[in-house]
Amino acid sequence: MHFLSIHWNPSEGIDLGFFMLRYYSLMFVVAFVLGWFVMKKIYDREGLTVKELDPLFIYTVLATLIGARLGHFLFYEPEMFIKDPLHIFLPVEFSPKFRIVGFRGLASHGAAIGIIIAMFYYSRKIIHKPILWILDRIVLPVSLGGIFVRIGNFMNSEIIGKPTNSDYGVIFGKLNESFPRHPSQLYEASGYLLVFLILWYIYWKTEKRKKAGYIFGVFLILLWTVRFIVEFFKENQVAFEDQLSLNMGQWLSIPFILFGFYLVFRNRKTVQTDNP
Repeated sequence: MHFLSIHWNPSEGIDLGFFMLRYYSLMFVVAFVLGWFVMKKIYDREGLTVKELDPLFIYTVLATLIGARLGHFLFYEPEMFIKDPLHIFLPVEFSPKFRIVGFRGLASHGAAIGIIIAMFYYSRKIIHKPILWILDRIVLPVSLGGIFVRIGNFMNSEIIGKPTNSDYGVIFGKLNESFPRHPSQLYEASGYLLVFLILWYIYWKTEKRKKAGYIFGVFLILLWTVRFIVEFFKENQVAFEDQLSLNMGQWLSIPFILFGFYLVFRNRKTVQTDNP
């Protein structure tokens, strides 16, 4: 008996009769909707309009999903670009036989790169401000969204943690296991909640928001440090990671963290003065 463990075996979603609303998809919807309201509050403060906000929402959604999808196969399964390239862009597999599998495989590092690229275009074409201006603000809803994505992973019993080798942990019934694992998804979600609260405080309660790149830099340091640490509690996602001293998620996090430190310490003077 595992007295300190939780047996976890939820349904896949909410059965609407004609459609199964999966919890993972629902968490993405919650993340994007809450993100819109967070940015609406920020844009109200900055004197920008909904007309300028709506394109941001669309660009962020597309950049997140496309970047995360491409990032997964680029970083974890590059052979799929040759073996089954249509599977990357379609929710089906053609090998070894045709079947509908949905979009499984999203990499947060890919999403981050996609969002940065999209924000570069948005900053130049829509609001005509420096890219660091929008990055300093978009990271608030991004960190908030990360919370719900990891909760969605927990609902799906995926991106699982390593066995705890104790009574503590979560027993994932969907995996047909009888031993507890670390709820690494919840560890990560909790870390992202802390990141969001820190960024929220910096933006609303300090003058650091006027220093271009500062909040974005803090975001890079904190969020990817959370990711780096939590990876020690996760099972590796693909087999080749077993041969690495650090797994792929950790190696990919290091450049983001280092760039974050550069942004935070590159210029201690206030270089933005057009904010209230």
